[in-house]
Amino acid sequence: MPNSPHLYLIDGSSYIYRAFFAIRQYLSNSKGLPTNAIFGFSNMLLKILKEENPDYLAIAFDPKGPTFRHEEYKEYKAQRPDMPEDLIPQIPYIFKLVDGFNIPILMKEGYEADDFIGTVARKAEKKGFRVTIITGDKDLFQLITKDVIVKDTMKDKTHDLKTVKERFGVEPSRLVEIMALMGDKIDNIPGVPGIGEKTAIELIKEFGSTENLLKNIEKIKKEKLKENLENNKEQALLSKRLCTIDTNVPIDFDIEELKVMNIKKEELIELFKELEFSKLLKEFTTKKDVSEKRYKAILKEDELKDLIERLKDGGEFAIDLETTHKEPMKADIVGISLSTKKDEAFYIPVSHEYPSAPEQLKRDFVLKTLKPLLEDQGIKKSGQNIKYEIMVLSNAGINIQGVFFDTMLASYLINPSKRNHNLENIALEYLDYKMTTYKEIVGTGKKEIGFHQVDIETATRYSAEDADITFQLSNVLSPLIKEKELEDLLSQVELPLARVLATIEKNGVRIDGNFLREMSKSLKLELDNLISKIYELAGIDFNINSPIQLREILFDKLKLTPIKKTKTGYSTDVDVLERLALQHELPAEMLNYRLLSKLKSTYVDSLSKLINPRTGRIHTSFNQTVTATGRLSSSNPNLQNIPIRTEVGREIRKAFIPDHGNLFLSADYSQIELRLLAHLSEDKDLIKAFEQGEDIHTSTAREIFGVFPEMVTPDMRRSAKAVNFGIIYGISPFGLSKQLNISQKDAKKYIEGYFHKYPKVKEYIEDTIKKTYDMGYTTTILNRRRYIPELESKNKNIREFGERTAINTPIQGSAADLIKLAMINIHDRIKKKSLKSKMILQVHDELVFEVIEDEMETIKNLVKKEMEGVMEMKVPISVDINTGKNWNEAH
Repeated sequence: MPNSPHLYLIDGSSYIYRAFFAIRQYLSNSKGLPTNAIFGFSNMLLKILKEENPDYLAIAFDPKGPTFRHEEYKEYKAQRPDMPEDLIPQIPYIFKLVDGFNIPILMKEGYEADDFIGTVARKAEKKGFRVTIITGDKDLFQLITKDVIVKDTMKDKTHDLKTVKERFGVEPSRLVEIMALMGDKIDNIPGVPGIGEKTAIELIKEFGSTENLLKNIEKIKKEKLKENLENNKEQALLSKRLCTIDTNVPIDFDIEELKVMNIKKEELIELFKELEFSKLLKEFTTKKDVSEKRYKAILKEDELKDLIERLKDGGEFAIDLETTHKEPMKADIVGISLSTKKDEAFYIPVSHEYPSAPEQLKRDFVLKTLKPLLEDQGIKKSGQNIKYEIMVLSNAGINIQGVFFDTMLASYLINPSKRNHNLENIALEYLDYKMTTYKEIVGTGKKEIGFHQVDIETATRYSAEDADITFQLSNVLSPLIKEKELEDLLSQVELPLARVLATIEKNGVRIDGNFLREMSKSLKLELDNLISKIYELAGIDFNINSPIQLREILFDKLKLTPIKKTKTGYSTDVDVLERLALQHELPAEMLNYRLLSKLKSTYVDSLSKLINPRTGRIHTSFNQTVTATGRLSSSNPNLQNIPIRTEVGREIRKAFIPDHGNLFLSADYSQIELRLLAHLSEDKDLIKAFEQGEDIHTSTAREIFGVFPEMVTPDMRRSAKAVNFGIIYGISPFGLSKQLNISQKDAKKYIEGYFHKYPKVKEYIEDTIKKTYDMGYTTTILNRRRYIPELESKNKNIREFGERTAINTPIQGSAADLIKLAMINIHDRIKKKSLKSKMILQVHDELVFEVIEDEMETIKNLVKKEMEGVMEMKVPISVDINTGKNWNEAH
């Protein structure tokens, strides 16, 4: 009946659990509410509404409390575990979600969701409806008829009369007979002992029903089977009653009430905002009418002069550039947008090229005319990722001044754990405003065009909107920054740092391409030899990059003990291979292969391709809004992941070289995190150790092993070092035992020995955890906040992760604060002294400079003074300085 009305019935209870377990990563909003099940359930509902487009729709849930099945059999579902603790607080939100989608709920005390689905399906079927049951539970297959099908939308599988008959050999209505005999471990339905699915199917195919089978037990040839059936007749009949879906639940409703209704859009938007589902929020927020906005293209000189006067009168404005490339060192300006008033912005096109493009003001004229305004310290400027504008304008000869706000940085400081701080997401979150996206303007894939090819009218609407929304957000976020006491962090650290990073990125670093090419050849030979050795150890050639084939070699052929299982089979990840390496040589060589292969592809073969043709140097991007701790990250290329402790990593660093006649200078904070721990904990012995210049690891080893300093062996010192740094990361006896390959008992003894020597550290850690539980966030020396919603979790493992994060963040985040301040101060000193040497890299606790030889002593002294004197602390700050003809030599 293809033209019949179509009813969809969702097994809500089944899908809640499936959504919860499908998304294993810990998702939560900034208030600590777990959201993985809500997120999965939202996507499931959307998939049904979009792809199935139902005429009628309802969702069934299991009620609280016992059902008629529990009354008949008290052990029914008795062994089922309690609802996961992190799922409990999500249930009310799932019901809010269903209400927002305006989907009728089927639920009644004493009956299960399956019974409601069965009852409504049969009623609808009699009225000429087609019915699709949405579930992953095969118990509902018994409801399938020519007009009723079951669909698992998560696996995209449909089950009908044909597929059930092919799978079980009987029609759907007889599935309860099979279930009655084999029982159901999940629901604790007993069945008949010794009968599994295969036997149950054979019996029902022969006898037709449970009752008929029990009447004809004497026909069973197998004695044990006959005996089991004879002894469990009542149990078989009970199991059948428990398995049978009740299709006559006493409900009185009109099926027209299940007709799909309009969603409650505003309620859903508010819900998605609370849950911080930015993708869904974007999808449900309608673009507002922009016809009332005053967006204008500036095409004449007098219009530009009027605009400048308007901007001067406003005293502040937002700026946004449209360019030819997302990388600032490759970008040319296509247009400039400026906004000084809500819902008003102006676009100055300078190099749009397309047929019928109107005449535009010359780029050089526009930049020359705007230069005094942009360089006026007294007029405030704001932007979204203002570092980009600083760099592009700098390349065009403009040193923009008066930068007082960056919406991206502000969003990050307010909530550093958020995954995305792009303008679209911030606008949705704070303005309920859905912006036009860049892809909507330029297209994607083969149809993508350059922004210079976009017609000026379209470009004006898009770019002026960017400037307008940036201006509005600066006024919305500024009070929030003040409320959270983040003003100094923004104005004195992050904004000045953006300018420093712009300079570092612009400086770039030179790469020795010939060295890398030779290294690539050498690594290929090494990898070929490694592959041969791995094949020899395996006793067979195989696809070395295939986890499936490696799994077969390790666990089937070599019979090694599996460590961890995933959805696809036994894991062969790094952690597993490291543990297997203790059993066999092959996993150890696989680790070497993977490391060398990754370094070769990621760095050795890629770095030369990233050299900018204009400058002949590599210009990495330093990101301020990625890590939750406040540390910088780098990308394209990521220079912070080049390993320093491996020979290959050190070789790669040799490819980073200064210009002819210059040298590299590396300045690296010595044990800065341990020094910060001493400062923050105020532990007298730890402070004393640093004041007296003791080797902190030897000092700790002396205590935990109970020996004199001269008796400390290299292995003892290594263990003490693991304890020292492990404490910062909240290491447990289990974690330390795994790291040092010792017993948990010994690991516990080491940690207790550490706290015996440094009791104030333990006190500080406990106090920090308590404060973080109380406030919901922790802070660094400069009041940088990090919210830790994991502490609200009911799951012990997640909560303990939150506690480790609470311990580590103030230390790692404060180290980030210190080096950022040092970078700002050094940059200002170099500029003030008009030195030609350049800061070119920042990697973790290290700064790298390209130094003109006759400025070496000046730079050495300047850098050491600024880094060591960046902040007054209770322990001395120490910086190791080295120089060399390449990065490795300098480090």
